[in-house]
Amino acid sequence: MKGPLRKLWLLTLTVLAPGCVLINPTDPYAGMAGRGLRRPAGVGPRVPATHPAEGPLTLAEAIQVALANNPELAASRHDVEAAEAQRDAAFGAMWPSIGLVGGYTRHLDDQRLVQARYNGEPGVFSDDTFLADAMLTMPLFTGGRLISDIKVAELLARSASHRLARTQGELVFNVSSVFYGVLAQRRVIESLEFSKNTLQEHLKRVRDLITAQKAAAVDQLRTEVRIADLEQRLASERNVLAIQTHLLTNLLGLARAGQPLEPEGELSGTPGNPPQIAAALDLAFGRRPDYLAARAALEAQAKAVDAAQAGHWPTVSLQAAYGRRWAGHPTTQPAGSSREEDVGRIGVLVDIPIFEGGRIAARVRQERAKLRAAQERLRRLELQIQLDVETAILNLGSAAERVRATEKAIEQAKESLRIEREKYELGKGAIVDVLDAQASLLDAQTSYYRALADQDIAVTQLKLATGEP
Repeated sequence: MKGPLRKLWLLTLTVLAPGCVLINPTDPYAGMAGRGLRRPAGVGPRVPATHPAEGPLTLAEAIQVALANNPELAASRHDVEAAEAQRDAAFGAMWPSIGLVGGYTRHLDDQRLVQARYNGEPGVFSDDTFLADAMLTMPLFTGGRLISDIKVAELLARSASHRLARTQGELVFNVSSVFYGVLAQRRVIESLEFSKNTLQEHLKRVRDLITAQKAAAVDQLRTEVRIADLEQRLASERNVLAIQTHLLTNLLGLARAGQPLEPEGELSGTPGNPPQIAAALDLAFGRRPDYLAARAALEAQAKAVDAAQAGHWPTVSLQAAYGRRWAGHPTTQPAGSSREEDVGRIGVLVDIPIFEGGRIAARVRQERAKLRAAQERLRRLELQIQLDVETAILNLGSAAERVRATEKAIEQAKESLRIEREKYELGKGAIVDVLDAQASLLDAQTSYYRALADQDIAVTQLKLATGEP
């Protein structure tokens, strides 16, 4: 390759090479088939929506589906993978690095292919040289920076694992809360429908009494007004149920398509004995994943301070290389000499920071500030854990009291309704008393089912607050 042709080739390589660095760019939507991600217009075909199998869905099945499909939990798993990869990279920095280096150099003036090994040694000269080297670099002393970096990466990987466990616990709590809410909402709707049907039957009785001239026409109007009120309440509660079902679908990481979810189960109503606050706090501080993650992050930040301080120390490294040099078009080549030579070297390099423009000291200040911030976040989390535990225990006790109270209220409301109906049919009572008794029974029933759901949610909340797996 000579003259203008070689120059043209070099110019073409210079212009095109920067644009050819990334031959196969990463598709940000790759691997999302069946995961419900919608691509922007023009990017590619949309991923088809997915939906669970038809039929009833128990709480255990809902949790299992959520753990497999929830996007936030999946993202946390990838965060753990990234932290583990960072840890492996930190370990890799302790090992020697070996690589191949090749190159071409065009000189304005002729250059000797290799340095003279003795005085007067004839040599090959050329304005085109090629090289190919195998190089080895190994750190010998870094002031503890590499050790600190490894410890930081290990602690951050541990913190990511604890955060994953916390995300999983929060997901289980959220799924359980919404699931119990759906069950309670269904019971509330059933109570409203039962009350509506009961009033409709009572309306027939009122009409019969009006026909027999044993009741006033206004009684029919009042009953119809109460039925209309129940119908609008039913529409509102059904809307709440639909929203809760959509929320559950989102938590399960599923696209809304086909038949809606059909949660199935019973509200337990068995709270058990709540623990003492002091004992629950001990459990929380010993096993709650987000607290363990925060402590690991704090310890990692302390090691990051050590790594920054190591920048003040000299670094010592071993370097070795072996390779060959070629003269492209020798301008001087003594008889018996070769256009190709091998070269090799080995040595120790010492890098002593003398003046860095304040960068090392600034980085140390930065890492120390991050350390103090991490300490304050840990203190804030300790206060939050105390609040979470106390709130969960209080909610559990309150819900249990409400369940017991509403159970009695239901029995009393049923008896009151029976008495008011008998009085009305005997002509000794007013329709308003019957309707009020019916409303009291309905309120007691809805309060009971919601108290049951709150009690089951409080049990799950206490498990989340104490870090129970």
